Amino acid sequence: MKVIYKITYPNGKIYIGKDLTDSINYFGSADPALIAADFTREQRKDFTIRKEILWESETATDAEVNQKEIEFIRAFRSNDPTVGYNRWPKLKTG
Repeated sequence: MKVIYKITYPNGKIYIGKDLTDSINYFGSADPALIAADFTREQRKDFTIRKEILWESETATDAEVNQKEIEFIRAFRSNDPTVGYNRWPKLKTG
């Protein structure tokens, strides 16, 4: 099963990612420095995140999954630094 998921951090920011193997313990490849900068040492001591599956497919090609990931990143605006931790695709300006 191939999936697109949304991770929600305690500060409300999100990360959208894909997993081509549907691993239950995969939580994406967001830049850890970006996330760490948003939390104090004390906040890091008790830290809960939520993982939601937004879309899944047994038949989609890897290319189709890649396209779906981009669609969800744009739909949720998780590439906006005030909203989420995705840094790609770049936000369109002006």
